[in-house]
Amino acid sequence: MADEFKTISAEEFAKLDLSQYTLVDLREPDEVIVSGIDGAINVPFSSFTSKLDSIPKDKPVIVFCRVGDWSGEVAEILSDRDYDVTNLEGGYNAYKEYLDSNEVFIDAKGLKCPGPIVKVADTIKTLPEGSKVVVEATEDAFYSDIKVWADRTGNELLSEEAKDGIIKAVLKKRTVNTPVNTTAAGNDKTFVVFSGDLDKTIAAFIMANGAVGMGRNVTMFFTFWGLNILRRPEKVSVVKSFIEKMFGIMMPRGTKKLGLSRMNMGGMGAKMIRGIMKEKGVSSLEELIASARDHGVRLVACQMSMDIMGIKKEELIDGVELGGVATFLGSAEVSDMSLFI
Repeated sequence: MADEFKTISAEEFAKLDLSQYTLVDLREPDEVIVSGIDGAINVPFSSFTSKLDSIPKDKPVIVFCRVGDWSGEVAEILSDRDYDVTNLEGGYNAYKEYLDSNEVFIDAKGLKCPGPIVKVADTIKTLPEGSKVVVEATEDAFYSDIKVWADRTGNELLSEEAKDGIIKAVLKKRTVNTPVNTTAAGNDKTFVVFSGDLDKTIAAFIMANGAVGMGRNVTMFFTFWGLNILRRPEKVSVVKSFIEKMFGIMMPRGTKKLGLSRMNMGGMGAKMIRGIMKEKGVSSLEELIASARDHGVRLVACQMSMDIMGIKKEELIDGVELGGVATFLGSAEVSDMSLFI
């Protein structure tokens, strides 16, 4: 019957997983552009009758307007048509008022890349502009990732701090009609260093030093076997599981233990290459790495890969930061060249 629709408060609405509902925004398009909720279907009240059939029935429906009066009428109509429909009390204005006076908290502790960023993105897209969001995460890479994510999506990072193993970031959702930071690709260079082979590593650092010498910003993102390049040559006392210890024993520790991708010959090939480089006056890999660091090349270790391979941040050489997929993509978007080595 006409009175068989449900109602929901702004507070209850803010706590829902909105992906499980069909949201119907009854406001006019100009209002939605300025202050909309991502994923909502815009069916203006002025043209509701002609667009009624466009509202699907596969999920429960929540309708809202500016203050909740028109949506109440629409909820009655949809209820008569056998929709599982709920009306948002007080409408969008009540929802925004609630969010303005209450921070939205996202618990991303324990999640691994790209989990924290995905959770932030999924939550913030359902909120109106100006909403304040507090995120807590425990993955070190999140400290870099959230700054890059905010910059590239146009959201505002109000503050960020790391204390007692917890990274806390406070964000403000960007105004919907504010242009997103879509800076065209510049002359930056990004290298994904996946291989731990000596020859490929030398090539990567030669190109990185050449690029920074041309005044370019360079980011080198080390993942999986490439992480061994960043390991300290000396043994570092850290707590590891049995499997992590086994990985550490089997993998080369530092640059001087790297082998060639071809003709390694039990390590003889690597020694021969190093000898030829010295004879020809070519900088050693260690010198190339030192030069890269001195000239501002950004060395980023993929924390997800570190967790898988049992490499701890204490085992990495100085000057390396931890990052995740957002850090890499943020760099790649402003580069005119991204190489996978």
